[in-house]
Amino acid sequence: MTSATNTVDFAAEWQAWHDAHEKNRADPHGFLAVTSLNWLDETPTRYPDAPGEWSTSAAGPVVALAEGEELVIGGEKVIGRHAFGVIPERGGVTVSAGDAEFEVARRGGVDILRPRHPSHPTLVDYAGTPVYPPSPSWSAEGVFVPFDEPKPVTVGSVSEGLEHVYDSPGVVEFELRGETFSLTAFNGPTPGSLFVLFTDATSGVTTYAANRSLQIAAPDASGAVTLDFNRATNLPCAYTEFATCPLPPAENRLPIGVEAGEKTPLHPSTGTEGAPR
Repeated sequence: MTSATNTVDFAAEWQAWHDAHEKNRADPHGFLAVTSLNWLDETPTRYPDAPGEWSTSAAGPVVALAEGEELVIGGEKVIGRHAFGVIPERGGVTVSAGDAEFEVARRGGVDILRPRHPSHPTLVDYAGTPVYPPSPSWSAEGVFVPFDEPKPVTVGSVSEGLEHVYDSPGVVEFELRGETFSLTAFNGPTPGSLFVLFTDATSGVTTYAANRSLQIAAPDASGAVTLDFNRATNLPCAYTEFATCPLPPAENRLPIGVEAGEKTPLHPSTGTEGAPR
């Protein structure tokens, strides 16, 4: 197989991944459809973009639906009062009414309600995410170095005053552009997989200032991993103010410019790069 063929295959695989990622991002009930972020407390409160009055306590969130209001929860229609029970940290359930969905979740020790409406302008006007041209030169080989036991790592959030605590199984060491780096890793979405949160010298210039994320496949038997920065992605906070995304730990601030992966999202009203509305 020729080097040119390898490059073509690399670009085709990246394009298929990117197209699927953009399709998922523009899901009718994805983060682009979020219309508000509501922090629940013991006072029953009605929100303009959700049915019912919402409150929470040590027993978990509760919604009280007025006459004529209903929610679909677990496939069943619910009227009146419904108690969700205690929701674990970073857990949540999704309920619906009409074409809208409502995320009832727990973030940073607080229960939240996050409505998602497919007609929300941030979704309807989504203009796509610009990217750097994919290049194999931004794919780095590395090694996963596990801790003796998982280490809790506290990181900040784009939501002021909120903190997240993740268990880190170890660090990923790799070489890129002739330099050696190390990133604290967290557990990924599939068994054995990892992800890293990072910033670099492009952050706040051509890429989103707060963070980017990179998924890493499970290490092989020797601990070897591949970090393909062409697949570095924005978190939801790059698109909506109603996110609670974690910030990278301090040690994950790369001193070089990673000119690969997703750039700052396009502003819906202008088609130019800029901060979310």
